[in-house]
Amino acid sequence: MKVSRSQIASPRIEMLPLIDIVFLLLVFFIYAMLSMAVHHGQAVDLPTSSSAALEMEEAVSITIQATGSGVLLFVDDEPVSLEHLQVRLQDRVAEGQDGDDPEVQIFADKSVSYQELFQVMDCIQQAGLRRISLQAERGVGVDASAEVGKP
Repeated sequence: MKVSRSQIASPRIEMLPLIDIVFLLLVFFIYAMLSMAVHHGQAVDLPTSSSAALEMEEAVSITIQATGSGVLLFVDDEPVSLEHLQVRLQDRVAEGQDGDDPEVQIFADKSVSYQELFQVMDCIQQAGLRRISLQAERGVGVDASAEVGKP
């Protein structure tokens, strides 16, 4: 029996499943990139600042969490006491491969007292680290263009 040419359909590529796979891969890679956060510390309630910017450089992360009886300190994800903070930071500097001192990013809860924050900053400076930055969330907080004493 002979098959007529009008009954044979030409092969074609279905585009809908291909588009579904491409979007699935796109979502996967976006989610993977968002989960690669620079901050390796604990979650704290950061203060807001209108001039806060995103830091992309790898740094030593110090988290200061306020508790009812004082503060909890973490270097990256490791808990550390205030007395051992300087030694831990000196060990971290000794581990570094490059000759440049690492930057220290302080993630302090906004309810941490000024005195406790300065005690931590003193320990950082005594460990020989000079590049210190306080981290904040970008928000509507203070108007950066307003000057003190001007309406």
